[in-house]
Formats: sequence, C-alpha cells, structure tokens
Amino acid sequence: MKKFILIPSFLIIASITSRAQDSNAQYLDNVKTIDKTIETLYAVISGEAGEKRDWELFKFLFTPDAKLIPSGKNAEGMVKHRYMSTQDYIDSSGKWLEENGFFEKEIHRKVDSFGSMTHIFSTYESFRSEKDKEPFTRGINSIQLLNDGNRWWIVNIYWTGETEENPIPEKYLPN
Repeated sequence: MKKFILIPSFLIIASITSRAQDSNAQYLDNVKTIDKTIETLYAVISGEAGEKRDWELFKFLFTPDAKLIPSGKNAEGMVKHRYMSTQDYIDSSGKWLEENGFFEKEIHRKVDSFGSMTHIFSTYESFRSEKDKEPFTRGINSIQLLNDGNRWWIVNIYWTGETEENPIPEKYLPN
C-alpha cells in the first residue's frame, strides 16, 4: 500500500517543482555568472518613484532560507543588526522603494572565492533618482554566494552604511 501512496506523491512534487522551474526559466540568465547576479541584485531594487519592482526576480536570486542583514547604530548609539527573509525585506522596504524612488549603484567590488562559495564586498552609492548627481548615502554590502553547479545563489547580504565616524576605507573605493 505504501508504494502506491509514494508514487502519486512523488509525481505531484515533481509536477510542482517542474512548474516552478518553468515559471522561473526566464530568470536563469540573471544568475549564470557572479557579475550578472550582482548586476541583477542592484537593478531589481532600483527604479524611479512609481516604478514597480520585479519581486519574483528578487526572490529568485536568493536561496530559500537566505538572510538580509542590515546593521547600524540605533537611537542610543549602539550598533545593532536584524535578520530578514526576502519576503521581510519586500514587506518592510518594497513600498517605500516604489513610492520614493531608489537607485543603488555598485562603485567597487572585492571578490574572494573558494570552491562553490564566493564572498563579495560590494561598495554602493544610493540615489533617489537616476538623475541625481550626488548619492544620499554610501555603504558596503557583504554578499555571500553559492554556486550549485547550475547557477549562483545569494545566501546572505549583510550591510552597513557609511557614517562620519565610520568612513569607507580607501581599499573599498574606486581608484
């Protein structure tokens, strides 16, 4: 009896997996290389005020259990961090990004790889509009990636913004 139950269950799971892969096949070119993955990450959160973001593509970049980890000083001056899932990030920032306009642009990158893992220190500048000449903030994204043999996955992004007392070191800025 158990054999008959397992076969239909397997077929249902295979069918769901196949449909999920088919629906995301359009995104595969965005994760074939490190460069394309990082380029897509910055592009998918960026846009003018009133522009919708492709949140399905955003989620496609990340492993299912990936974390987004902002850090910085709180009102009491203590450095804190918090963990967010991709959905938590969309829920907490998505509406604001779309209503206010936001462009994050990478200005420098340091890459270290070993086997299937890669760590990137990606220095960014943030703008409210693509037309802005000066960024309203800068910082560094610490991005951990995994290559499963087929594509790149973002495992975590841990970031902090530049402050007067914590300027970005020269080695993480363009020459």
